[in-house]
Amino acid sequence: VQLVESGGGLVQAGGSLRLDCAASGTIYSRNTMGWYRQAPGKQRELVATVTRGGSTNYADSVKGRFTISRDNAKNTVSLQMNSLKPEDTAVYYCKTEMINYLNIVLNYWGQGTQVTVSS
Repeated sequence: VQLVESGGGLVQAGGSLRLDCAASGTIYSRNTMGWYRQAPGKQRELVATVTRGGSTNYADSVKGRFTISRDNAKNTVSLQMNSLKPEDTAVYYCKTEMINYLNIVLNYWGQGTQVTVSS
């Protein structure tokens, strides 16, 4: 499975960015897609996830500002980020977690895309 991210960049505080991630390869139907981020000197943290059925989960720090969505037919997941803050600066990673026919959990990560929010 390969995950390819796009859409990062530099934006001023209060601005918006959209991240997209496309998954290719063998995608099992039982899967959750999501976005994580890692700032310099910090651990990678969850930003938002969405199940194939559309259930979402957000970190408290992004609730009300970020929106995650997915297209099951295209195996894509997107993150719309509004009202960005300097503390949102990080490398953002796309992740897919799948359960295969042997009930084995498989995790795949994208290469990461830099988001920088200037004050």
